Amino acid sequence: MAQKLFQKQLIMRRVVYSLIPIYLFSIYLYGWRVLALTAVVFPLAILTEWAFERTRKKKVSEASLVTAGIYLLALPPATPLWIAAVGIVFAIAIGKEIYGGFGRNIFNPAITGRLFIYITFPTVLANAWMVPGMFGMAGQAGIDAMTAATPLAAIRNPDIATPGLLDFLIGTRPGSLGESSTILIVAAAVYLIYTKTAQWRLIVSTVVSAGVMLAIFDLTGLTQGMPPHIGLMSGSILYVSVFMSTDPVSAPNKNMSQIIYGTIIGSVSMIVRVFSGFPEGTSFGIIIANVFASLIDELVPKKTKKKAKPKPASKSDGTSKEAVA
Repeated sequence: MAQKLFQKQLIMRRVVYSLIPIYLFSIYLYGWRVLALTAVVFPLAILTEWAFERTRKKKVSEASLVTAGIYLLALPPATPLWIAAVGIVFAIAIGKEIYGGFGRNIFNPAITGRLFIYITFPTVLANAWMVPGMFGMAGQAGIDAMTAATPLAAIRNPDIATPGLLDFLIGTRPGSLGESSTILIVAAAVYLIYTKTAQWRLIVSTVVSAGVMLAIFDLTGLTQGMPPHIGLMSGSILYVSVFMSTDPVSAPNKNMSQIIYGTIIGSVSMIVRVFSGFPEGTSFGIIIANVFASLIDELVPKKTKKKAKPKPASKSDGTSKEAVA
């Protein structure tokens, strides 16, 4: 059944594999909410793509599973199911299929859907956070909102206890479903790079540029109480660096272009995080970089191949002393 419905895409399947440990950990953090959101997001992603692709007499791409997985794990844990549904339909229909399907979209579909609901329903999502742990039962009530502020805003608040370094590394700190575990995200990055599924330049340039911006802001006193290493492990910058900046369709192809592209994502994300009214800026960083991806590839010159040196004349080419004589 699956073979008849889906196009076989090994690269996309590897991304799905890399998301599985993060997904399982999110169930430990938030319990049945993850399962309920999964039951909404994945079927709607497949159904939406099928509705478009059947008119083109094509199968559903396995990339739709990647989009669904990345989008799902980028959601706040207490996101209402109907909002999650609106976002994934928008992600597939407007983020990808309207351009002609897989391989033709200019924007990352998952971040397109996430940004759409982020802007459309800001008040609802601002109250959709939960205390992580014990399968969603760590808070006083199973779905009780952690705070009216987002996790990043809570970390900046001196009146609220900041999670420890171990919490950031393991992932037992508030955040979206899959963004919190530094260890699991780094492990996924290693796997994707090792299997040549993701370009390391995209990941490294995104993380390094974000770290540099955070260091500058810390030195100038703009982000007091949040040193660069904590800033990198809070919010979704690591998650975005590994799973969204590396989208092979919306990212540029040339080596130098990928470094510039990742630098735009990391820099813009941190600038929006610090200076705008939005608590997190990674969605804007990805979308802005998507806009310029093709232009960057166009402007970055191609590598010129070195001309082969002419071979020295041999005795057999008719130029030896005997031949001249």
